[in-house]
Amino acid sequence: MTSFADRVDRAKGRLRAHPLAFDAALASAVLICMVTGSFADPNGPHGPTFGTRTPEVRSALLILVAAGALVFRRRHPMAVLVVTAGVSVVELVAGDPAAPVAMSAVIALYTVASRTDRPTTWRVGLLTMGVLTGAAMFFGSGPWYTQENLGLFAWTGMAAAAGDAVRSRRAFIDAIRERAERAERTREEEARRRVAEERLRIARDLHDVVAHHIALVNVQAGVAAHVMDKRPDQAKEALAHVREASRSALDELRATVGLLRQSGDPEAPTAPAPGLAVLDELVTTFRQAGLPVEVARADDGVTPPAAVDLAAYRIVQEALTNVQKHAGAEAKAEVSVVRVGSTLEVTVLDNGAEAEQSSTDGGGHGLLGMRERVTALGGRLSAGPRYGGGFRIQAILPLKTRTGEDG
Repeated sequence: MTSFADRVDRAKGRLRAHPLAFDAALASAVLICMVTGSFADPNGPHGPTFGTRTPEVRSALLILVAAGALVFRRRHPMAVLVVTAGVSVVELVAGDPAAPVAMSAVIALYTVASRTDRPTTWRVGLLTMGVLTGAAMFFGSGPWYTQENLGLFAWTGMAAAAGDAVRSRRAFIDAIRERAERAERTREEEARRRVAEERLRIARDLHDVVAHHIALVNVQAGVAAHVMDKRPDQAKEALAHVREASRSALDELRATVGLLRQSGDPEAPTAPAPGLAVLDELVTTFRQAGLPVEVARADDGVTPPAAVDLAAYRIVQEALTNVQKHAGAEAKAEVSVVRVGSTLEVTVLDNGAEAEQSSTDGGGHGLLGMRERVTALGGRLSAGPRYGGGFRIQAILPLKTRTGEDG
């Protein structure tokens, strides 16, 4: 069973869908009121009396014209006001007593006020009040201070004020709705941005993990294939390194892909993300793969924020992977981790061929991923060939991240 409020809302919806029908119904109601009022004599002994006067033909025609004009009050509000005010002035000047044609002008003035700006409402409202009230005072049969003249002045003023209030409320509601829609769009854009950032972060992690371990597997497999016949013991050792690198790759892939699980899914990763604490283990895997690596640390035992720690580890991992893949068989690498004030400087140098190293700057996603990691933390990354041969990568990472986490 529907409530009264629901029925009212449905009725309002139908009226908004058919504004011309509503205006026609309003014009008919105003017509009935004006015709009824034209039969009343306002100057009776005890107030207005009915049945003592009959409206003239002129008044009846003016009533019809004024009521008919109200049908188009939404489409042409200013023109309707001019027409209704004009016929009202004619009736006030010629009628004795005048029929209430001015009622149509009051409705038209309300419409103008509700559909225009405030300055226009003031100008048009004051002009309409002055013209109608002045015509009633100067050309009416009674004294200028009669109740009917004061009432006409009050009704026109209230119509302008009511229309302006409706317009202000409508503008306020529209502003609230627009603000809500803008906030909703902003939330959706923020959600899309966060999703894109998370996808990019996971892509960087996957690239670092796969590139590093697959490079190690490739090198050790090549060694095993080369010495399989002549030195089987060394081939077995190389295959053991392949197995260890594969297991490490699977573990890191499982941890990274586990981030994509829903919060309630089982087997969520619990192992901590790699960092500088296991830098020696990382370097050992490269040494076992045949890349000489020297490490120098002067970070005063500082424990950087988790994001900085992971970024430093991944930068060293990706830089050494590039050295192993592109710098040549005789390449050597140097890694330094130094604390300088409130920053952590991570540098990776090698003595590989300049032509081969320069190809890594525009080829894959390694340097791009490193640069994105550093930029996201508010740091700086420089990468380029060294004078005399080789390649140099240096990342300057802040020990205080943008989120305010202090090392």
